[in-house]
Amino acid sequence: MKPAMIIGILLIVLGVAALAFQGISYTTNEKIVDIGGLQVTAETRKTIPVPLIAGGLVVALGIAAVVVTSKKA
Repeated sequence: MKPAMIIGILLIVLGVAALAFQGISYTTNEKIVDIGGLQVTAETRKTIPVPLIAGGLVVALGIAAVVVTSKKA
């Protein structure tokens, strides 16, 4: 397989994943209170949204890379 074909397939997979999950979530620990020996922390879940158009563009670029590479073969 050519490198462009592999990159195209990876772009398709990443684009479909971006469309399916619509964001990247992660958890952080935040210190709420820190008085002497007393510490209170809270877990906060945050999400970075991935726009639908970005996922669609990545899929389209992956398909274009695969098609162009397969026509050259």
